Amino acid sequence: MKKIISLFSVLVLLSCGDKNASSVEEVIKTNDLKQIQLKRNDIQKQMDALLLQIEKLDVAIADLDTIKKNTLVKVATVNDTIFKHYIEVQGNVETKENILVYPEFQGVLTQLNVKVGQNVTKGQVLAKIDDAGLGAQLAQAETQLALAKTTFERQKNLWDQKIGSEIQYLQAKTNMESQQKIIQQIKAQINKTLVRAPFNGTIDAVNVERGQVVAPGTALFRVVSLRDMYVSANIPEAYLQNLKLGAPVEVYLQAIGKTYSGKVRQIGKNINPANRTLAVEIALPNPENLLRPNQVAALKIEDYVNNNAIVIADIHFTEKADGSKVCYVLQDKPNNASEALVKEVSIEIGKFTNNQVEVTKGLQNGDQLVIEGVKQLKDQSKVTVIK
Repeated sequence: MKKIISLFSVLVLLSCGDKNASSVEEVIKTNDLKQIQLKRNDIQKQMDALLLQIEKLDVAIADLDTIKKNTLVKVATVNDTIFKHYIEVQGNVETKENILVYPEFQGVLTQLNVKVGQNVTKGQVLAKIDDAGLGAQLAQAETQLALAKTTFERQKNLWDQKIGSEIQYLQAKTNMESQQKIIQQIKAQINKTLVRAPFNGTIDAVNVERGQVVAPGTALFRVVSLRDMYVSANIPEAYLQNLKLGAPVEVYLQAIGKTYSGKVRQIGKNINPANRTLAVEIALPNPENLLRPNQVAALKIEDYVNNNAIVIADIHFTEKADGSKVCYVLQDKPNNASEALVKEVSIEIGKFTNNQVEVTKGLQNGDQLVIEGVKQLKDQSKVTVIK
């Protein structure tokens, strides 16, 4: 490119004189081949002489104009810093307290005490099923128990006075205890006609109406609590070695645009043979009650920390054809924007995260690392450092 520019300059110089231009025209008009060749040779000699002068001027300019000659670079001081690596996966928000409530008794639903969105407390009666005559059976059994109890007490008094036979006393006692067990069984059956809240929560769905016949297996309600929220995710088995209980986790929920801080509270013991992953649970606070089951979450699980790491951006080093990685540091420290030399440094790298790389070997604290102009450099290149 430089030679083309120089040649253009020579042609301009040669064409500037009217005398040369007119003489060339006159020689061409003669139609004399020998004269034309002689004229061309004469002009060629002039061009060669001018090109030689231009080359000498270029050398002088190159020696004096160091800013133009040197590669312009920016540098940054290398310092120890904290480096963290993350496992990035997708998970789902879940809660342990999100269940369907089923009846334990078959019959007509006589009472429906709640509606969707209503808060309930553990043990609260949500609905009642017709007891199919169990109440009457209970009343009859209680009457029989009262009689059996009276009979037992009389037989006991006689037995204490050594009156009557032991068999009469034992029969009375057995009869009373038998009636007590019958009443307990009937009460247990009646208790099954009452559908109660399994925990403090909110009625998320009501699937039945009063007067409907229900039976075990019929889902009556969905009760949800947002207190004990967590995120479930599947982690590739390759990360198992560095995955620890209690590890900090950043949980981002795009649906609400919020990031929460959680911790790994459970690591699965079984690896899924289908996809070679294991399940983990991340405990998640829900102070604003914005979390909902089945929300999609982006997880960053911390699995590695180096408190004294040399960290550079992945664009601050280059990889050679043989796979080795190098970066460039100043060999001497320039003053302001003065000329300096750079040296090529072979480095070894550790983990990557967010376009940052951990340098395990090759750089030290205080090194002036070239961060701009890296691609144009080689070992011992002259550079000009700019701010």
